[in-house]
Amino acid sequence: MSAKSAVNAKSGRLLQLDVLRGIAVFGILLVNIWGFAWGTISLRYGTLPAPPPVLDQLLIFAVAALAQLKFYPIFAFLFGAGFALQTRSLQRRLGSREQAQAAYRRRLRWLLACGLLHGFLVWSGDVLSSYAVAGMLLLPLASARLSRVRNCAWLVAAGFLLFICLLIPVGQQGGAADTARELRSFADRYAMYTQGSAWDVALLRANDYLVSLLYASIMLPHIIVLFLLGILCVRFGWLTQPQRHQRLWRRVRAVGLGVGLPFNLLAAIAIAWQVADPYQTALDTALFEVGLFAGGPLLAAGYVAALMLAGPFMLRWLGTWLAPVGRMALSNYLLQSLLGTCLLQGPGLGWGARLRPAEMLGLAVLIMLGQVLLSRYWLRHFSQGPMEALWRRLARLPT
Repeated sequence: MSAKSAVNAKSGRLLQLDVLRGIAVFGILLVNIWGFAWGTISLRYGTLPAPPPVLDQLLIFAVAALAQLKFYPIFAFLFGAGFALQTRSLQRRLGSREQAQAAYRRRLRWLLACGLLHGFLVWSGDVLSSYAVAGMLLLPLASARLSRVRNCAWLVAAGFLLFICLLIPVGQQGGAADTARELRSFADRYAMYTQGSAWDVALLRANDYLVSLLYASIMLPHIIVLFLLGILCVRFGWLTQPQRHQRLWRRVRAVGLGVGLPFNLLAAIAIAWQVADPYQTALDTALFEVGLFAGGPLLAAGYVAALMLAGPFMLRWLGTWLAPVGRMALSNYLLQSLLGTCLLQGPGLGWGARLRPAEMLGLAVLIMLGQVLLSRYWLRHFSQGPMEALWRRLARLPT
């Protein structure tokens, strides 16, 4: 496929980026679907001490190995890429760097407001507020020299990896009494989310979101590194002209899949084992989960590289079904939260109290199929998703 055929002629959008956004939105749902019933702080993949059926264990293993901490890095990476593309476009249309930065800053402020409302009122696992803050911090780098962006990425990445290494001793698992106390807390939170009143769920969600904001502030360097990688990939042309950098993407695919996949399979074994037997002490699951902050993005890079190297037929097929979802990524992400809370939590239908892990994943797949059809239908009649259009209008961006 030529460079021209990989771009939407009407909007100038890059097909690969829209497909990646669609994949990321759906990959995030595979993990978030559990959190709608269990909360973001006590993710248990839908099980308590009773060993789940073999099918449930296999599906939990697959989600942990292939999705957990794999797709939010892609989402953050693409936000950084969009940051580079949009600030460049704004500067070209508005005529000055200062006006472009002011326009994009308005965009980020409204994203922050949307994220805070989303986190407090709908879903405590919101990522939009973190993205907005990271974008504001990086706005001075929008037109910086590549060497400065690259050095900043290395510096922040090194600091974050050092911080993760310092956390490893903290992750040592406790004894049976600590595990039992933790499981009781999980059970109470699960019962509250899936059977509690609207007021009780709202209070718990607000508390969880405040804790998530504290956690997000600690993880902000991780998000910033992913943003910077997205900026660099656009500035170097790796994302915008992948056909000219196939050797690079083949190397990324080899390392991402060859090293990242075995590492994540090992971590998934630990997670699935803990789900089946919370009292096991053979593997320190917390240690593996800390390590996923390095291994997850590594496998995510392999996914990105695989798409960049996809053949014309595969890219056209993926573009037909997933590019519309990616073009409406914000709308689809927020819609997933609304559906998850309405279907699974107590103030809604409360299905979370009854669905087994396999059924939860089945619900996620049904939501995905519905969003594919809805996105294709919507974009036949409108140029943007509803939230994207509102976001542009509120930020007063030029058309």
